[in-house]
Amino acid sequence: MMKNNWENFLKNLGEWRGSFTQISLTGEVLGSTPSILNLEGFDNNQLVQFRLRRYSVNGYEEPPLADYTQEYRTLGLQNIFFETGAFSKGSLQLSPVSEFGAEYGFVAGDRRLRFVQLYDPQGNLNALTLIREFRSGSHDSERPQLTVDQLVGTWQGKAHTVYSDWSPSQRMETRLEVSVEGDRLQQTLTFGDRTLHSTAQIQGQKLIFDEGSAIREILLLPDGASSNTPLQVKVGRSFLVEVGWLVNPNERQRLIRSYSEKGEWISATHVIEHRV
Repeated sequence: MMKNNWENFLKNLGEWRGSFTQISLTGEVLGSTPSILNLEGFDNNQLVQFRLRRYSVNGYEEPPLADYTQEYRTLGLQNIFFETGAFSKGSLQLSPVSEFGAEYGFVAGDRRLRFVQLYDPQGNLNALTLIREFRSGSHDSERPQLTVDQLVGTWQGKAHTVYSDWSPSQRMETRLEVSVEGDRLQQTLTFGDRTLHSTAQIQGQKLIFDEGSAIREILLLPDGASSNTPLQVKVGRSFLVEVGWLVNPNERQRLIRSYSEKGEWISATHVIEHRV
């Protein structure tokens, strides 16, 4: 599995030009700055050099405001890469003395979409960053803003779950049915032998799952992205965090990180689902 993890990581090699966009907790775009990310393999791809340059709002013509490099020969336990090159990484343990967060990345042709969710030491969601990237020299385009109408329908999928203790990974079929009744979204998710029903209040570009002990919100974002989080996380209550990307009108991918009641990271899941 660790060998496969590295091989899947290599599917991200290249030069990617994009932007870092701050998103408010209600889903508004707050501002963007350009970036260039280089992931280059050396020594027969046994070494990968990471270089990230961040620029001012004036663009690439000025020197970068930040220039960060790092080399990788191995990947940390918290970094999980899947067959498409999609990845999920983040905190191993929820702690009251440090930030808690997760980063997600999707790869599709000459496009990448990444997203970062951060919680403060008190467990409150406090920062969201959308990163849209294009392979240098390509002419791929950005996806439309995600809407509720784009989610409605039946989605048949395949889920691949990798566990934190590196026990054998698990694959299963999924089925997600989404409909709208009035101002509420209805959702039925079937995976393995389990079926879960949930409902959310629709408030513009925000879905509020207000049934149960913890309120969850899904933000519908530019470039077909979505961020699915509890507003607060704490030890004593298991939880998951998720990001989705509508790759095209009939394909959606999701990355999910699951945590136990002790705040320990349990697993990472990649779902690829197609509209039936």
